[in-house]
Order: sequence, then structure tokens, then C-alpha cells
Amino acid sequence: MSTVAGEHGVGPGPTGTATVQAWRAPLVWRVLMVAARVVVGCVGRLRVTGDVPESLRGTPVVVAVNHVGNFDPLVLVAAMRVRRLAPRLLATAGLFRAPVIGRVLRACGHIPVNRRSTSAADALHEAEAALAAGALVALYPEGRIGLDPGMWPERGKTGLARLALRSGATVLPVAQWGAHEVVAYHGAGAMVARFLGSVVRRPVLRVHFGPPVPLDDLPADAPGVALRATERIMSAVTDALEPLRVDEPRLPRHIDATRPLSTARTADRRHRGPVPEERG
Repeated sequence: MSTVAGEHGVGPGPTGTATVQAWRAPLVWRVLMVAARVVVGCVGRLRVTGDVPESLRGTPVVVAVNHVGNFDPLVLVAAMRVRRLAPRLLATAGLFRAPVIGRVLRACGHIPVNRRSTSAADALHEAEAALAAGALVALYPEGRIGLDPGMWPERGKTGLARLALRSGATVLPVAQWGAHEVVAYHGAGAMVARFLGSVVRRPVLRVHFGPPVPLDDLPADAPGVALRATERIMSAVTDALEPLRVDEPRLPRHIDATRPLSTARTADRRHRGPVPEERG
């Protein structure tokens, strides 16, 4: 089937057999995606590699992204815009409670996740419905900005894997690198200073769309299957990240003193160099 991606999540093209009509991104979200691309272009040099395979356009797709800093949601959105994709994002419920930001997020069609309550299951149901409606859904499987000393992806939460297994959606790993140089992890003054400095420094902001994660061999109802699927997904995200930081294979070149370090969720992998002391 011929497909196109544009103002939809991942939409059907003008020819081919009938499919579910793809979700159409609201006007406010399309405008904000353009704005994100402009802002990202002002503070850095965006480099996007890889893509959503043509065969997957028009089918349920869940995008799994690593979380390196406060600015990387804008970089992700800008990269999606470059690839003519309009995702529905799963974001922490706290953002939706903010007076202005919350209204905008809801108007854009994004989905709140309250991880500390039973309503987290509601978010998965809403995301599953979004996939069935033809939307491309994107979320951070780590559930937070990673605190691993080497800034490699941490162990993921199982929510994304459960969503993919229940819905039959394809999981597409997306890795990004460089956004952590634009805005500091903590402190309003440090954040503003780093952001303004980025206008001059213009760091390279890399985003790579990796190949789909094979999950077809995992029975959706088997014991421990969500954990096994999560491990595969995070491994795929890590693999997608490798070529983006070939010059920084062990520790990041840019050190943010405001970012605490913790090995509590550090994943087992081969990318282990000297580990700095934890700070918090």
C-alpha cells in the first residue's frame, strides 16, 4: 500500500487498499512542531538519520526514545518534523496540571502519565486507542532523564513493551545525542545561561531512527515477556545511540555539574568505562 507521512501520525496514501483513517494532528500541534524546528535550529545544528520504513507507514508504531536532557523533547519533535511525522507523546501528568502548558498539551492530543497511581494503566489504554486510530505514539521507556554516569540508556520500564505487545504495534528505536549540551539539568540560572551559550556554540544535535525491534517471537501472555521485550527495546535504543557518539564511547565529553549521577538503573552492557562517583 502506498503511504505518506505528513500532518498525520503515519497516514495512508492516495492508493492501495482501505485502512483505518490515520489520526490527524490538530493545527496547534502542527504549528508548534514548526516552532520547535525553528528554535532547535537557533541553538544547534540538527542532524537526522534513519527514518520510519515505508512499509510501516499507516500501521501502528511506537517510538522508544532515550532521554538525555530537558531540551531533548524539542529536538525529538524537530526531528519528527524533518521526517514529516506528527507523534502523540506520552508525558508526565505534572505537565498537564500546569495552567497553560497543560491546556496546550491536551489540545495537541498528547497523553498524560501518572506513574505513581493506578491511572498509569489508563494512559496505556489511551495510547492503545491512539495506535488503533492511526497515530504514531512516542515515549521515553526510561521514564526519566537518565542519570547513568556514562549517559547510556538505563534499564527501561515495562510500560512501552506492554503497550506494543497488547496492540501489536511495531517498536521503532530512536536515539538522540547532544541535547544535554543545550540546557542544564537543574537550576533556572544554569538552564538559562547554558541555553543562551548554545546560541553561540551551536552544538550538533543528532537523532537517529533505528530499525524496528523484533518482538514477534514473544507470546504476549507469557510470564516475564514484558521484561524480555523491554530489554530488547533498550538494547536497540543503545545500538542506535552508538554511531551518534563514536567520539565519546565511554563518558560524555560535556559534563553537566547540575546533573546527579546514579548507577541504580544502569543497564548491563559492554559500554563500561571508568564510572564517576555518584552525586545527588
